[in-house]
Amino acid sequence: MVRAGMMIGFYTALILLTAGSTLNANIYKYIDSEGVIHFTNVPVSSGYEIYIRQKPARALNLYSTAAYDKFISKASKKHGIDSPLIKAMIKVESDFNPRAVSKAGAMGLMQIMPGNFKAFGIKDPFNPLENIMAGACYLKKLMNRYAGKLSLSLAAYNAGPTVVDRYKKVPPIKETQNYVEKVMKYYNLYKRG
Repeated sequence: MVRAGMMIGFYTALILLTAGSTLNANIYKYIDSEGVIHFTNVPVSSGYEIYIRQKPARALNLYSTAAYDKFISKASKKHGIDSPLIKAMIKVESDFNPRAVSKAGAMGLMQIMPGNFKAFGIKDPFNPLENIMAGACYLKKLMNRYAGKLSLSLAAYNAGPTVVDRYKKVPPIKETQNYVEKVMKYYNLYKRG
């Protein structure tokens, strides 16, 4: 015979499990002296044991890519850089987080280093328009330096032109190789629209 308390507990657990992407809690089980199974995410006594250990939900990108399209378009026209390429770089650099700051101190959507703020006229690195304009301007300079070779320009954006000049190719640095590969993947994706 199924008891009402057991069914309520079961349905509560089921609801918690299906809402797993919005909750981050373990599910605990307790069987009382009458054989009724209780489920909860907040155990109230030591008699509860882990029934399901929930893995932390992966953070979702809450930043809209479309929010920056007008700035990307403006930078594209001004500096002659393809809009899907700028968008791909922003995706890889900051995942569209305008307040992003790297371990190295690079800031904003296109991860501009503080040492470059003056050269690119940046007053506020977290201002999306300023940051995108600066990143596109810098990429254009690199494209000119490397005769339009995109992979070298992207490698220089990531590792610096001195490193790329030393190797005369995408340097054998895993982070830089991954960076170039990811940007190209997103560039091709964004080009398809």
